[in-house]
Formats: sequence, C-alpha cells, structure tokens
Amino acid sequence: MRLEMPRLYVILDAGLVQGPVQSIARQLVSAGVRLLQYRAKGVSAREVLETAKQLAQMARAEGTSLFVNDRPDLAYLAGADGVHVGQDDLSVEQTRAIVGQDRWVGVSTHNREQFEAAAATSADYIAIGPIFQTTSKANPDPVVGTGLLRELRPLTKKPIVAIGGIRLERAAELIEAGANSVAVISDILRAEDPVQQARLFLQRLEAAKPAANA
Repeated sequence: MRLEMPRLYVILDAGLVQGPVQSIARQLVSAGVRLLQYRAKGVSAREVLETAKQLAQMARAEGTSLFVNDRPDLAYLAGADGVHVGQDDLSVEQTRAIVGQDRWVGVSTHNREQFEAAAATSADYIAIGPIFQTTSKANPDPVVGTGLLRELRPLTKKPIVAIGGIRLERAAELIEAGANSVAVISDILRAEDPVQQARLFLQRLEAAKPAANA
C-alpha cells in the first residue's frame, strides 16, 4: 500500500525548539499538522526514548503520525509510527529488520545516485535535499535545488519529501515540482509564532497544484 504523506512534515529539532518539545508538538498538532519527526542530536538515548514515548502517545491520540530520527531501536520501543534514517545510519533494510513491516521507514538522499539506490529498497518514502541553503545542520550537503527534484520525480512512485532551507514563500513550488511532502524545521520552529506559521504553510501547501507524475 502506498504511503500517503501529508503535505507538511514538521521536524521537531530539540536544538531549535523553544521550551518543552511536548508543548510545541501539541500546539502544532492542534493547528492541523499531521506528521512530526522528533530529532535530538547529542541527547542521551534514555532521554530520547522517554520524550519519543510521550510524543507518540500524544500523536496517536490526536490522529497524527510521529517518526523518530536516526534510531530505529528507539522508534520501535517508543511506539512511534516510523523512523527516518540518513546515509550514515543503518541501511533501510537493517532499519526495517528492527521496526518491522508495520512502521514507516524514510531515508535521506542528497544526489541522484543515492536516490536511485533508495528507490530500490523497501523505504516508504525518500527525502531529497537540501533543496535550498540550510542552517539547521552544521555540515550540510550541497544544495540540489528544484531542478533535481523535477528530474527525480519520474524515477519512483514512492512519496518524495523535499527538505532543506524551505521557507514559506517557496514551499508551494516544491509540490508543483514533484514533492509529495515538504519537511520544515527552522522556518516554523524559529518563527515568532510557530503555530501561526504552521497554519500558513498548511494553507500554501494545500493550495499548491501537484506535479502530474507525483
């Protein structure tokens, strides 16, 4: 069964969240966000697990999906809906062996070669980026732009997630270029009013016309 991705995918980066991550997560869900990822670099596994458990429980009660970044073991133990892995993490199939068939597995890619390799795995969705210049990673990969997104769209029927430096004013064009979903970090978490910013993203993205082959 093909995974239906919400158009807005908010990544809760523990390093950027102002205040308790559980609080902002609940507010974003109340604004209509239906897919969250919990990302906590440099935080102890025990703390990540405890927070992810709380987020997963809240998300489930609200009809929202929660993914955990990097750690399939913690995603599984927390009862999260899925896990997102990068090029330096466990492979998609190793991840699948841990979380099983009933949880979603997503993978980050940064060029055509990585994307094609990911398309041949059991990954439920493939992220491509950074689309634009990003400040949420210390050593980001080279910017790929919307051109690569258009080039990659015909290569798979799996959902594609655009990520990296995405701001409100350019979000809709990524849906039009072939993305099924847009992952946002800084432009929501660093906004003066993250909840209102999330609502604006939802409005723009829902109004965008998808690519014919998306």
